[in-house]
Amino acid sequence: MLSRVLVANRGECAVRIVRACHDLGIEAVAVYSTADRDGLWVELADRAVCIGPHQPAESYLNVSNLIGAAETTGCDAVHPGWGFLAENAAFVRVCADNDLVFVGPPAEAMEVMGDKSRAREAMRAAGVPLVPGSLDRLGGADQARAMAAEIGYPVLLKATAGGGGRGMRLVTDPADIEDAYGVASAEALTSFGDGGMYLERAVVGARHVEMQVLADDAGVLVLGERDCSVQRRHQKLIEEGPSPALDAGTRAQMAEAARLACAGAGYRNAGTVEFLLDRDGDFFFIEMNTRLQVEHPVSELVTGRDLATWQLRIAGGEPLDRTGLADLRGHAIEFRINCEDPAFDFRPAAGTITHFRAPLGPGVRVDTHAFEGYRVPPFYDSLLAKLIVWGEDRAQALDRARRALGELEIDGVATTATLFAEIVEEPVFRSGAYTTAYLDDARDRLRSLAPEVAA
Repeated sequence: MLSRVLVANRGECAVRIVRACHDLGIEAVAVYSTADRDGLWVELADRAVCIGPHQPAESYLNVSNLIGAAETTGCDAVHPGWGFLAENAAFVRVCADNDLVFVGPPAEAMEVMGDKSRAREAMRAAGVPLVPGSLDRLGGADQARAMAAEIGYPVLLKATAGGGGRGMRLVTDPADIEDAYGVASAEALTSFGDGGMYLERAVVGARHVEMQVLADDAGVLVLGERDCSVQRRHQKLIEEGPSPALDAGTRAQMAEAARLACAGAGYRNAGTVEFLLDRDGDFFFIEMNTRLQVEHPVSELVTGRDLATWQLRIAGGEPLDRTGLADLRGHAIEFRINCEDPAFDFRPAAGTITHFRAPLGPGVRVDTHAFEGYRVPPFYDSLLAKLIVWGEDRAQALDRARRALGELEIDGVATTATLFAEIVEEPVFRSGAYTTAYLDDARDRLRSLAPEVAA
């Protein structure tokens, strides 16, 4: 088992990993930038090291500083959390070169799944269903135009590296393909250092459904699915599991596809295999996130498995106690409480939290690094807290969500909580019949998305 772990992240993510370490009796070493010296994770950790100024490139993305912090504090492992260097294969290799266990998948698996075109080729070879599109990275806008004409519009241009909706453009008209390619490629280059693009058919009326996996040398445990279809700018806002759109047969088929994906990539540790589910119930692989996901608590609540501690246990050499498809119990929904103003196109909202009260009671969980007086810096991701509710069924989970969102109090910064309080009452969301276009389709029914409300 590991004895001391460097938590190479910040915010709610770092708090989650520090607690997982402590649950296993492992010492946790936090890192922080000069803007984060008052962070809750810094206080909770056994030790803390400042790794640089507020700019991510000089702190949380600074490999030399992170390795130095791990070595000077005597760590035997590094947990990257999610974001920053969590899916950076070069960082995995640097950890190995410095005799540090990387809590995550092997570099080789990360490289395969981190390049969308290589991932598609690997998944095709493994027998995982794919959305029609290019296998290799495109050679330019002309090739994108020819491919789009072959598979039919609408199409999605997507970055071969990275994720989170960056470097992605929907194209519905052939006349727009060249401009869309240029903008998406430039955005991908800025975000990921790689302007490579690939193209796939846009699945209209789709659900975004993902399978959570844990893998070791013996096999794969699939911990059910999460429906992540409520998104803004291709970034998730609400996740729930089980998906209202899946029946038991489709769940079993999707779980087997996730197992094949892991086998095809030589995957180990925690990861998420993401699919699009069309109106006919057919599903298609879109990508694999080679890390723990923000929304992992949904899977924890419906399976009773602590994914963060299992990451550490697998990295420390402990085998999985079972493989196959985990039993699911009840229903869980997660709401990402971001410091953003929904009324102004989810504009980031930094500032100081003047009042904070988390909801409590049965079936309610809050993961956060927030506290009264906390200064939300403008330099990092906007996630402030995650409100997760569990119920015996979806109806009870929705009722608890209504209560918990009503009890949640955050003053000093705008957040997405007001929007979620409306969404849990909105008929289409309550019915479970929503798609990835939900926010656009429901805009006229959600007052929180109207600027005049905030005026």
